Amino acid sequence: MSMSVDPGIFRAYDIRGVVGERLNPDTARAIGRAYGAEARELEVARVAVGRDGRLSSPELESALIEGLLASGLRVIRLGCLPTPVTYYAALRQADGNGIMVTGSHNPPAYNGFKLMLAGRTLHQETVQRLRRRIDEGRLPVAPGGTLETAKVCGDYLNELCADIHLDRPLRVAVDCGHGAAAVVAPEVFQRLGCEVIPLYCDVDGHFPHHHPDPSRPENLEDLRRAVQSGGLDLGLAFDGDGDRLGVVDGQGRIQWPDRLMMCFAADVLARHPGTPVVFDVKCSHHLAQRIRALGGVPEMWRTGHSLLKARMEEIGALLAGEMSGHVFFRDRWLGVDDAIYAGARLLEYLARDDRSAAQVFDALPQGCHTPELLVTPGGEEGHGAFMARFLSEPDPEGARVNRIDGLRVDFDDGWGLVRASNTTPCLTLRFEGASPQALARIQALFRERLLAVDPELELPF
Repeated sequence: MSMSVDPGIFRAYDIRGVVGERLNPDTARAIGRAYGAEARELEVARVAVGRDGRLSSPELESALIEGLLASGLRVIRLGCLPTPVTYYAALRQADGNGIMVTGSHNPPAYNGFKLMLAGRTLHQETVQRLRRRIDEGRLPVAPGGTLETAKVCGDYLNELCADIHLDRPLRVAVDCGHGAAAVVAPEVFQRLGCEVIPLYCDVDGHFPHHHPDPSRPENLEDLRRAVQSGGLDLGLAFDGDGDRLGVVDGQGRIQWPDRLMMCFAADVLARHPGTPVVFDVKCSHHLAQRIRALGGVPEMWRTGHSLLKARMEEIGALLAGEMSGHVFFRDRWLGVDDAIYAGARLLEYLARDDRSAAQVFDALPQGCHTPELLVTPGGEEGHGAFMARFLSEPDPEGARVNRIDGLRVDFDDGWGLVRASNTTPCLTLRFEGASPQALARIQALFRERLLAVDPELELPF
């Protein structure tokens, strides 16, 4: 028997929607049965299930588990913890199978599911396959479903801390934004020998102080103040489920993830020269130049944690990362987006240097750049239709054009990007120039082209 589910919740990287409007326990139960049916066809027997600290997560978790049990799977219930720890449990205890109930960095009304099956994160076609199963009612019931609980945070802490070694102690502020990273992150950095100043390190699904999304500068203001007022070495921020990393240096400056990737690339390529490093289209052109200079092979790819992870596996990369803060290490770690581990690797890298963290970052190449800028097109067609019209315009002359994900245009002195977000109904824009004048020129070119498509579009530049 088929049931009706909102197709809009089945996204490019995961399943996500507003609870009570597009997502409810019945939908969660059906997703559990669809995942279970796919798993049984692969002769998968068990799956690990975790959840974040959102108010709606316990109810959705319970419904999801009901569906998994009905499909005959052995379910390992993990409780409230970060997404990276669910991935850890999936890989270490459940043959690479796991589901995380999480709204990630989205507003409190949202929730959803990140799914791993047979060691691979479901995305695009594999996510849509679950939707079709539900629509067509191909949700067989099978015997043998069992439920057990497991505590895995201790194992995760022990394995992570055994891998990381700091040459000197650092003083670090840790902002968990009341998200699930609070369950383990402060203890990780304390065990590594750091002096830890915790900010919002209790789980609270109301997110009372600021939204847990470190890709937005306004959400890092409290962290900046704590680092500067305390004279600390560094500030680390995590999103709602602990798979995105934000960093503030000792001078209170945000160090965006493409600059962190320059440090990580130096670390990994020193031991593995000649290997590829994957990054998304929103990253600085300085990152590709630095990877080449370090003896690596830069690989620009489409934005999206699942897409980068898949590309990383395809080409045998040991490191990948994107501007949103997802970082993946297959060098010494599990190849999943784990912001807590990435934060620890950053501290390890910085602690080997006698210079301050701010001085290390100052030595990296840097242009004039913007953060990610979000623009919402008007009208009923949505951002996808706007992007289709935008891409139909002729390419700018005298530039290198990349259409792998939206439109990225590289000049000798900078670049600009417009792409359709896969997680919100917005356009994502980013610009960089070798000088303020170059940045302004590139923004003006894009502004003219954007307004040619929609003269009413409100642009933040």
